[in-house]
Amino acid sequence: SEAPGVSEERELNTETTGAPIIYNPHLALSHRNNILYLVESFQTVVIVGETGSGKSTQIPQYLLEAGWAAEGKVIGVTQPRRVAATSVAARVAEERGAFLGHEVGYTIRFDDCSDSQATRIKFLTDGMLVREMMADPLLKKYSVLMLDEAHERTLNTDIVIGLLKKIQKKRRDLRLIIASATLDAKKFQDFFNLNDSGDPSKDTCGILSIEGRTFPVDIFYTIHEAEEDGDVLAFLTGQEEVEKVVSLVKEQARTLSRGGMKKHLCVLPMYAGLPHKEQMRVFERVPPTVRKEDYEKLPETTVPEMQRSCLAPVILQLKALGVDNVLRFSFLSPPPAQSMVQALELLFALGGLDQFGRLSDPLGVRMAEFPLGPMFAKMLLESGTFGCSSEVVTIASMMQIQNIFLQPHNQKKVAAREHRKFAVVEGDHLTMLNVYEAFIKHQKSSQWCQEHFLHYKGLMRAVAVREQLRRLLNKFKIPRSSSQGPFVTTGSCTFTLIRVVFNEVVQTSKFFMRDVTAVESSWLVELAPHFYKQATHGSLNSKRSKAF
Repeated sequence: SEAPGVSEERELNTETTGAPIIYNPHLALSHRNNILYLVESFQTVVIVGETGSGKSTQIPQYLLEAGWAAEGKVIGVTQPRRVAATSVAARVAEERGAFLGHEVGYTIRFDDCSDSQATRIKFLTDGMLVREMMADPLLKKYSVLMLDEAHERTLNTDIVIGLLKKIQKKRRDLRLIIASATLDAKKFQDFFNLNDSGDPSKDTCGILSIEGRTFPVDIFYTIHEAEEDGDVLAFLTGQEEVEKVVSLVKEQARTLSRGGMKKHLCVLPMYAGLPHKEQMRVFERVPPTVRKEDYEKLPETTVPEMQRSCLAPVILQLKALGVDNVLRFSFLSPPPAQSMVQALELLFALGGLDQFGRLSDPLGVRMAEFPLGPMFAKMLLESGTFGCSSEVVTIASMMQIQNIFLQPHNQKKVAAREHRKFAVVEGDHLTMLNVYEAFIKHQKSSQWCQEHFLHYKGLMRAVAVREQLRRLLNKFKIPRSSSQGPFVTTGSCTFTLIRVVFNEVVQTSKFFMRDVTAVESSWLVELAPHFYKQATHGSLNSKRSKAF
């Protein structure tokens, strides 16, 4: 049977132009009926849908048409990334001929495009759903929650998964859909199945697989003229063809050499009948900055972020949600014990937890309300004490934006010269402060950004982020203050650059620190005595000699 308003092709009129939008639903109607049946029958449904199956855009609409958003309820769809949440929401709104932000909306960090009364399908990031739980622990306004791209296993995805399992025990009416293109469906089924009786007929979690669409792909290989000289790998049908091509290429190389080509061309055959010594020539050492990778040895699935990331933000959020014993929290993939201990130690050092491991009040409670990491939250809350809340809220806002400085390929030197106008030798944080203040001074001009090779949209986003953080500081009665000191003067460094603070460390071929600012050693002793203390020259020499 076919639900009203659902057919192989839908024709909708947009409210903005009145032009019809005709689209073909990617999910077959048979899958539509199966999905609705499973959602009605099970508390949790795991859907494995191949890329291109339309699960992200069509399933929420099927649920809406089946009445799951009746009586003011909302269908929530989480995405691990902000871009996905906004773009899929825009697509669904377009398909339904609705204004984005009304019937279909989205909520991401620092940007809410939804209507609390009108929105029936709401796309949001996993992190924003966690924040909604702080105000509404049982998520009472949602009838169905769909976790899309669950296989990415971000920190917030795993937090949401664990919390939803707890919520389902209290709310038997809440339906949960776990959707992904590649997923260990059995693992998710075992995790969410609340049936302890051993009777399969009482299972609370079902699984559905959906085929996707395949498209023909043509691959065209071209020479990278802007890259260093490299190699060409040609696959042929047999030994005879290999030898013939080797001979032809060598002859062509000799012709080019006589014509003035100075570079040497090495032609190597490779086939099973070739002597072992000759086969080994293709495995000789590669040039510098080039390496060989064996992708057959890659793990089938990505290691969850929960098992390889700092867990301080996770623990802070769980504590704020009333999870006192985080060590016994129901994680889909339990994190290493050492990571949990380190996170607890950090939160205690920041003052977010008391000696009993409870959320401190007011500092820890307030830290949890900020949509930032614990260290940024603590920095903002303490900024009033040091008389620099205006500068700190600006710096914190700028640190949430990536790639403020633009470097066009053909204008790198010009861009670097413009960027140096904002540089401060004390470090990157004050440099970013200079950029923001100059942007405001020039009335947020896009033309000014273009002239100085700065990302206009990024800076406008920083303005919006700053306003939201400012509102939180006002809520906590953090005084507005500004040091207006000489530290923003380029070249005003008055101390030796021995110690630095940084936002993050990135490992590629080496370790790199990002967003670095120099500090004095005495500041560390003064502000973090639980980590640092002033040592005398004699004690240092004694420790060094013992170490040797």
